[in-house]
Amino acid sequence: MINQLVDRILGPRIPQVEVADQRGLYQRPRTLFTAAALVLAVSIMLPYWELRLKAPQFPKGLRVTAWVNRLEGDVQELEGLNHYIGIPSFEDGAVLERSVAIAGILGLAGLLLAGLYIHSRWVMVFVGPAVLFPVFFLADLQFWLWNYGHSLDPRAPLSGAVGEFTPPIFGPGKIAQFDTFAWPGFGFMLAILAAVLTARGLIAHRRAYRPLIAAASLDEAGQPDSEVSA
Repeated sequence: MINQLVDRILGPRIPQVEVADQRGLYQRPRTLFTAAALVLAVSIMLPYWELRLKAPQFPKGLRVTAWVNRLEGDVQELEGLNHYIGIPSFEDGAVLERSVAIAGILGLAGLLLAGLYIHSRWVMVFVGPAVLFPVFFLADLQFWLWNYGHSLDPRAPLSGAVGEFTPPIFGPGKIAQFDTFAWPGFGFMLAILAAVLTARGLIAHRRAYRPLIAAASLDEAGQPDSEVSA
């Protein structure tokens, strides 16, 4: 039973004659999945999101750089402002996400590499999360931006003057007297590149293995070889 399940997940083997005649057809999805895994792993070493704030009392502006597991930049200055506005501390936000981010992204890269050995429709289960990862990151970031802007402590001196707000993920915005501008970091851009490579790999995988999967299904149904080859 277990062996049958493993065989179904791994999919049909490539005939040796096919390997010799159409090596590029079967190599393309492997190359794309490998490249996506490497790009995704490298993205950990680069920032994913950046925010710049300007106000009269800060003529040089304040800047925050978000990596997958930490914040860098003028964090302490902003924490001081948060105290007066009533915004929760940055340390209280996305605790779970920051704690599992690196392991999670490396896990996605590992699933992409595992997808090299999957010749069936199950490949989507292994590599699909890499395609969805940038969307998940943006959705989670938007949630926390909204959460911080709608969790003001009414006891803070300036909470009433600021009011609730939701900074945009990208582009210009305004928080009280602060003009803000946010843009994606190079790490996030690499994550998008990995998603594109993975999607192209899935298309190449379908082109390469769909005929083999169809032929294997006919064999299991007991169809004669003549019909399979037709």
